[in-house]
Amino acid sequence: MIGPRVAPLETKRHPTPPGVTTAIGQIAVVSFRMEIDRTPETRVRLTQPRDQIKTMTDTIHNVDQAEISKFEELASRWWDPDSEFKPLHDINPLRLDYIERGADGLAGKEVLDVGCGGGILSESMALRGAKVTGIDMGAMPLRVADLHTLETGVEVDYRQVPVETLAAERPASFDVVTCMEMLEHVPEPASVIDACARLVRPGGKVFFSTLNRTPKAYLLAIVGAEYVMGMLPRGTHDYSRFIRPSELDAWVRRTALRTTDLSGMTYNPLTKTYQLDASDLSVNYLVSCVRDDADA
Repeated sequence: MIGPRVAPLETKRHPTPPGVTTAIGQIAVVSFRMEIDRTPETRVRLTQPRDQIKTMTDTIHNVDQAEISKFEELASRWWDPDSEFKPLHDINPLRLDYIERGADGLAGKEVLDVGCGGGILSESMALRGAKVTGIDMGAMPLRVADLHTLETGVEVDYRQVPVETLAAERPASFDVVTCMEMLEHVPEPASVIDACARLVRPGGKVFFSTLNRTPKAYLLAIVGAEYVMGMLPRGTHDYSRFIRPSELDAWVRRTALRTTDLSGMTYNPLTKTYQLDASDLSVNYLVSCVRDDADA
């Protein structure tokens, strides 16, 4: 790991959910995404004043400034596979394959990565041949993402723009939309889902991933990952913002999207490997959707 771990900006007190009475035996896969909502679109510039960005996000109702600040503090280590972002690096191949299979391939397709953070998934999809746009409301992660493309030569268009604003300006513009490990960090996830539905073209695919609101998820993703094993900084997640699959599907059904797949993601602490398991949605899970309507 490069450099010491920093202390979180604040430690959240999580109410213990009903049914939490046993010790944990594994650690959940938990990763980081940023949150987004309404503000004028701004292209990432490495010289953009940080206080200007903070003022911008402070005025947006669906952005939690405390959440953004947490990830801004960690942004310089986004591409260090041994840092706080190790879980995100570890699960990336699995979720990338899930997206590519569900989208019937990525090569030649226009892809939007909502809540792209430092660009780990965005770059991976670009390397599979996609034309990728990554959006986020965290200025520092976007700067890190932009700098990393200069090092690797991978082409990704990163922008600081709320997903709702982009949906109003560019409806039905993308073949694939991804929103991974992000919904649990925003005040109004239904608004993000609706915007993603408007951004994808008819027949296009939308992918989400998040954490289920269960006692097991509380034990593994918060108690285990943040407090016992130290895989994540304390306060990374707020249990009250975890999302049950039924809740997510209800929000999806309010849009032009239709859920086509639900798959859990599990972690084996002995082999330190991750796998998809359609029968276990109790902690992390991924969702694949298609836009059915014929109207752009």
